[in-house]
Amino acid sequence: MLSRVADSVYWMSRGLERAENVARFIDVNLNLMLDSEVLEGTQWRPLITTSGDLSLFEAGYEEATKDSVIRFLTLDRNNPNSILSCAWSARENARSIRDIISSEMWEQANRFYHLVLDAQDSDVLLKNPHAFFTAVKMESHLFDGITGATLTRGEPWHFLRLGKMLERADKTSRILDVKYFFLLPSPEWVGSAIDGVQWAALLRSASSFEMYRKRHRRITPEKVANFLILDRFFPRAIAFCISKAQESLRSITGTPPHQYGNVAEQRLGQLSARLNYSDIEEIIKGGLHEFIDSLQIQMNRIDDAIHETFFAIPRIPEGGSSSPKTLNQ
Repeated sequence: MLSRVADSVYWMSRGLERAENVARFIDVNLNLMLDSEVLEGTQWRPLITTSGDLSLFEAGYEEATKDSVIRFLTLDRNNPNSILSCAWSARENARSIRDIISSEMWEQANRFYHLVLDAQDSDVLLKNPHAFFTAVKMESHLFDGITGATLTRGEPWHFLRLGKMLERADKTSRILDVKYFFLLPSPEWVGSAIDGVQWAALLRSASSFEMYRKRHRRITPEKVANFLILDRFFPRAIAFCISKAQESLRSITGTPPHQYGNVAEQRLGQLSARLNYSDIEEIIKGGLHEFIDSLQIQMNRIDDAIHETFFAIPRIPEGGSSSPKTLNQ
C-alpha cells in the first residue's frame, strides 16, 4: 500500500470525524443558550479557544458572538478546521483513492460535502441551526455505517479507524476541557443548577448522556470525567478510542502485543498504558485541565510519529535514488 494512499485514507477519516465534532461543539452551545440565559454571551469564545484557532479568528472577526463563531467554525474557508474545510478536504482525499474505497463511500463523502456547501447559499444556519448540525452528525454516522458494510478489513480500513479514533479521542478531551476550564464563569457555580446543566450538555455533545445515566444515574463532575476519559467500553471515551487505535496500528505493522517496532507504536502504547493505570481521583487531585492538556500533547506527538513512520517522503541520499515508499517496505 503506497504511503500517499494511506495518508489520504487517514486524513479523509480525520476530516469527517473533525467536521462531526465541530458540529457537536456548536450544537451543545445552542442547547446551553436555551437552558440558561445567564450563560448567553459568555460561552462562544471558549469554542474558538479549544479549537486552537483563536489567533486566526481574531484576524478576521472583531467579537466572539454567536453569529461570528458559528460562521467561523462552520463555513469559513480561511479556517482549515471549519466544517466546510474539513468536508472539502475529506472529499478531495476520497476522490484521490476512489480505487481503494468503495463507490458508496465516495458517494457519501461527496454528499456530505455538498450538504455543507449548500448551507452557504441558504439561510438554514439562521433559521434552524440545530437541524443543520444534526444533519452533519447524521451524514458522518452514515459514512461510518457504509464504511463498515462495504470496506474490507485490510490496511485501508485500519488506517481509516486509526485516524478516526485519534481524532475522536482528541475532540472528546477538548469537549471536556472546555467545560471544566473555560465555560464555568465562577467557582461559586460549582455544584449549582447551572453547573449541572453544563455537565449534562457536555454528555449530550459526546452522545453519552443516555449511556452515562444507565451506568451512573446521578451526574457528578468526577463520574462524568471518569466516563469520558477512562471508560473502556463507551465508544467516545478517550481510553476506548486509544485502545482501538492501538489495535489498528498493530494490525498494520504486524507487531505482537506488548512490543513496539516504531516510534508511533511506542508513543501510542505509552498513552494506552497511562490511561489503563490512571485513577480519576488522582487525575482530579493533580488537575483535570493539566491532565487533559498533557493527553493532547501526547496525541499530537503520536500523530507526528505516524506521519514520520508511514507518510513522510524518505530522504534521498546524495547521489542515490529512491523508489516510492510502501508500507510493507
